[in-house]
Amino acid sequence: QVQLVESGGGLVQAGGSLRLSCAVSGRTFGSSAMGWFRQAAGKEREFVATTGWIGDNTYYSDSVKGRFTISRDNAKKTVYLQMNSLKPEDTAVYYCAARPFTSSSEGSEYDYWGQGTQVTVSA
Repeated sequence: QVQLVESGGGLVQAGGSLRLSCAVSGRTFGSSAMGWFRQAAGKEREFVATTGWIGDNTYYSDSVKGRFTISRDNAKKTVYLQMNSLKPEDTAVYYCAARPFTSSSEGSEYDYWGQGTQVTVSA
């Protein structure tokens, strides 16, 4: 079984930074593309960032491009989301997800999901 556990969320002021981590258990991490998604209260889940199984084909949503960076450490079976210049509209529960090999911005294409971590950005 594959389990994903996010951490690093919290409360931060606008303009601040946070780094989210997603630790993955199971044998498939090295061959998994990883994605970050978020869901704000009362809104649908939206794509944030994705990276392929060797750290290639990295994509970001327009709303976070230039502020967020996704990275992965295959030795530690962990994927990160560095979030800089945070805005109140970034407030959401952030989820990491895994799928085989190739990156994707479509949540429906991911097989495994974490429980999420809350990020709150105050004005």
